[in-house]
Amino acid sequence: MTSLTIAPTARGAFPFFLLAVLLPLLSACGYNTIPTAEEKAKAAWSEVLNQYQRRADLIPNLVETVKGYAAHEKDTLEAVVEARAKATQVTVTPETLSDPNAFKAFQDNQAGLTSALSRLLAVVENYPDLKANQNFLGLQAQLEGTENRIAVARRDYIETVREYNTTLRTFPSVIWATLWFTDSKPFQNFTVAEDKMEPPKVDFGTKQGG
Repeated sequence: MTSLTIAPTARGAFPFFLLAVLLPLLSACGYNTIPTAEEKAKAAWSEVLNQYQRRADLIPNLVETVKGYAAHEKDTLEAVVEARAKATQVTVTPETLSDPNAFKAFQDNQAGLTSALSRLLAVVENYPDLKANQNFLGLQAQLEGTENRIAVARRDYIETVREYNTTLRTFPSVIWATLWFTDSKPFQNFTVAEDKMEPPKVDFGTKQGG
């Protein structure tokens, strides 16, 4: 009586064959839903960070330009510098988006910078020469564009996080979250009301012919 033996090469190839068979089945069952949604949310968050950093990079030149025309607005200028320092001290990486304390600190500091910028730009209204300065006008345009990009990046992030968090608690992806992706946790999201998300106004009448 002969026994059936499997050659070593065949045994080694079996796991790959099994994987090739199972992967389409896993995909059809929503196995890839969680990691796909998670990566999209992380990518959206990276764009949020990029735009906030872009704004932070504009502020030193903005402060110096304003200082040249309104040096005695010391308190307002210092408030912007301090708010920028706080905003750049707290960073939430894509890997720590599930940390509520870190996210809240980030959100609060960015909101503080937005508020300080709003006060500074309101002060500029009192200085016609500054409003006509070409360097300032260039910074104004860049800041306005950046604020718009921030708003878009935030909206995109909010939507991708909503989708990702939903996959963690809905069928059938909740099964994979329980059995396989146990390290995948819900991401934090922006909680500031929509009316508080308005960017600081940077139009000083120059768009209306003065």
